Amino acid sequence: MSKHLIDLLAILDLEPIEVNLFRGHTPKATWDRVFGGQVIGQAMVAACRTVEGRLPHSLHCYFMQAGDPQVPIIYQVERLRDGKSYSTRRVTAIQHGKAIFSVMVSFHANEESAFDHHDKMPYVPPPEKFSAEELSKQPMFLEMPEIIRTYYGSGRPVKMRPVEIGRYFGQKIDDGRVHFWIKTATKLPDDQALHICALAYASDFSLVDAVMARYGRTLFDGRMTSASLDHAMWFHRPFRADEWLLYAQDSPSAHGGRGLTRGLIFKPDGTLVASVAQEGSVRERRGAFAHKSI
Repeated sequence: MSKHLIDLLAILDLEPIEVNLFRGHTPKATWDRVFGGQVIGQAMVAACRTVEGRLPHSLHCYFMQAGDPQVPIIYQVERLRDGKSYSTRRVTAIQHGKAIFSVMVSFHANEESAFDHHDKMPYVPPPEKFSAEELSKQPMFLEMPEIIRTYYGSGRPVKMRPVEIGRYFGQKIDDGRVHFWIKTATKLPDDQALHICALAYASDFSLVDAVMARYGRTLFDGRMTSASLDHAMWFHRPFRADEWLLYAQDSPSAHGGRGLTRGLIFKPDGTLVASVAQEGSVRERRGAFAHKSI
């Protein structure tokens, strides 16, 4: 079995402790705080384990404190409602006796509708054009910052292929629209709830970085500090997280140390499968030892 699949399933496979209580762990990493997408994905798994016959259609969450990667995270699920068509769960992530994250998740029973439309997918070249093999033919690939080149490494549970490579060399994106091809590194089981949780995990990657696209800067240049403040996501249609999906992102506003970002996620055939919105703290560092807390 692939190391990627073991890693991703290990992240999302929570340990049941008691009714409505679960424990999650953080994989070994060099980060000094827990990746926000991990907490979203694990909280989604906890919520899904308390609902039968329905899939999540939306989530709304807040990040209250940075997570400690050295300590397990406890997820407490509250069963708020089970109606004829919808179920609602609230999940609180706890460390050191304090809430670090809270999410409301709504589940919907599948039904037919007379209304069915979605926005068109923007045209970008297919993911094959952004493989490491293709990009290595370009001289700028060797000059790309190491943290960006790790997108193409073999140790990540989620593969990411940025489309606008030039912005990592200072290119400004006038309309602020950036695109990534994403998918889990290896095939996942045929469980739609798991694919939803996996996409929720991946949805937090790079999203706040869309704020910087207009300025020809990125969050990886060491002059910036950022943190997710809240995150909302809507799941529209079935998909597989282990097949390429286009993540189209933009930032309609930034002001007062906060930036708003949005994302639309499409299948390669143009089907819109999910929408995302997030506000993040985005600041320039003040001095070499700027504090990372929000």
